[in-house]
Amino acid sequence: MSTPTSKPRYRAVAFGVSQVRVREGAQGVRYLRSEAELQPYARTMGERLLHWVQTAPDRTLFARRERLPDGALGDWQHLTFAQALAGARRIGQALLQHKLSAQRPVVILSENDLEHALLALACLYVGIPYCSTSPAYSTLSTDFGKLKHVLATLTPGLVFASDGDRYADALRATVPADCPIVLTHPGRFQRADGQWMRFDRLMATEPTAAVDAAYAKVGPDTIAKFLFTSGSTKLPKAVINTQRMWCANQQQMRQFLTPLAMEPLVLVDWLPWNHTFGGNHNFGMVLYNGGTLYIDEGKPVPALMGETLRNLREIAPTVYFNVPTGFEVIAEVMQTDAVLRQNLLSQVRMFFYAAAALSQPIWDALHAVQEREIGERIVMGTGLGMTESGPFALSVNSSDVQAGDLGVPGPGLEIKLIETDGKTEIRYKGPNITPGYWRSPEATAQAFDDEGFFCSGDAVAWIDPANVHKGLRFDGRIAEDFKLSTGTFVSVGPMRAKVIAAGSPYVQDVVLTGLNRGEVGALIFPSPHVRALSALPPHAPWPDVLNHPAVRSHFQQLVDQLAQSATGSATRIARALLLAEPPSIDRGEITDKGSINQRMVLKQREALVEALHADAAPNIIKPKAPK
Repeated sequence: MSTPTSKPRYRAVAFGVSQVRVREGAQGVRYLRSEAELQPYARTMGERLLHWVQTAPDRTLFARRERLPDGALGDWQHLTFAQALAGARRIGQALLQHKLSAQRPVVILSENDLEHALLALACLYVGIPYCSTSPAYSTLSTDFGKLKHVLATLTPGLVFASDGDRYADALRATVPADCPIVLTHPGRFQRADGQWMRFDRLMATEPTAAVDAAYAKVGPDTIAKFLFTSGSTKLPKAVINTQRMWCANQQQMRQFLTPLAMEPLVLVDWLPWNHTFGGNHNFGMVLYNGGTLYIDEGKPVPALMGETLRNLREIAPTVYFNVPTGFEVIAEVMQTDAVLRQNLLSQVRMFFYAAAALSQPIWDALHAVQEREIGERIVMGTGLGMTESGPFALSVNSSDVQAGDLGVPGPGLEIKLIETDGKTEIRYKGPNITPGYWRSPEATAQAFDDEGFFCSGDAVAWIDPANVHKGLRFDGRIAEDFKLSTGTFVSVGPMRAKVIAAGSPYVQDVVLTGLNRGEVGALIFPSPHVRALSALPPHAPWPDVLNHPAVRSHFQQLVDQLAQSATGSATRIARALLLAEPPSIDRGEITDKGSINQRMVLKQREALVEALHADAAPNIIKPKAPK
């Protein structure tokens, strides 16, 4: 166990990239790439499925708890690699008979499950693109606007959903009559104006030589899938993911994050497959590396986190992924839950977070529990990526990591650092970068610069300018930053991270305001921990909790503290509001991976922002003048 003066000891993990090369370009431009070269990678993801069927046919690829008649979750149902291939061939035959193609792909509306996995594998195997969409587009939306946009963009030849009752309204409102619908559990679903069938019917199709012929035609340039962006400023765009892009990205990860190549790789994962983190990074990881993914039906929200904890008490992952809100709960529960501590820490080689900043107090709490339980720390990995990069792009290459660190590029990826408006934007070029957006040549052209680098819009800075091998840290989004009316530039990313860190664990997220105004404001989304400050009954209305004197006193102290440490108007929170209404996925305020969409929050709550800066909103918190 480490002491304040000793260097912390970590469970052994080797990183595949330790050195980088930097070359100078035009004024204000530098190029960075890994010293490690990208090794040969598979032609297709179907090729990896075949490889693991030949190597470990009886190993579980996916597992999910059985849903019992009363809605409870029972024992694990397992899908082995051999079963996955057999199912993919049967479904693939059925898809070929429907004459599907990139012009008429498969669209999946529902959450992660074994049928979803089999359908995706079938598409990959026979070369028919598919798209997993956000379930929120079907189940939370009232006008189905984003789902209509997805279907209009893709013109699908088949739409799948798990539950006919739950998805009935969305299916009837959006799916054209000439597009077949496939349901695992039809329930009371009926469709008078078009064809629908049970998923079992796909599974009952006998494969023919056409499946083998289709598999043989799939190549690196074949479109594997479409993934939609979160649509922070406009309607979501369909990112083309080719077989080359996905396979190259998985090989980059395998070389960089060496625990992925340690058999057997085991994940316990809730991240949605309609998002690149869950659907490419993690789904692809187990398929490419011959691992096992236990589908976690929990989520990092109070009502569902208990299921995640139940699964982690039972299944020991070798690598564990989550978003900061999930790690926050895990760190807290491990303090008193010996079974969770023992099982979760027994096999894990690396924790990995993404989507938002992980505050240092949560990070420190995780390390403290680990040291008490196993006498060493678990490396906390993180990095930078996006839907258009596969998503893996940068990753930390050392156990010596601080909140906000991103690291260095993976093998085979070249990055361009270009100074713009006082920030340094990061741009990407490599085999894992998308060729563009489906049926949107204008957006594709705008996304790449004259050297063919994808313009990410993310800002970075060196972790240590004297040692480039440590890599980069996050410095916000170029588009999020703004100027005050005085012309002073507000750097949103670092300031937002500072507020979250200072307010942990009572601050869930923050959106900064003040564009063309005299001072910076903050819309604060409080975390559930705030209830403990109020000492009100557990079911007290959330507005009552936020207006409780003890809660307001705490946040007054936070605003005062932040003001005292400010160095000028661009780093001083001059006014703040506690928001009782959480950010909405349906309105685009939060992405499917859980990260806040600053631009959309400001748009959706424009009237509230006006009231905040006009002193017209109730319960504004302002820093007190120093005595």
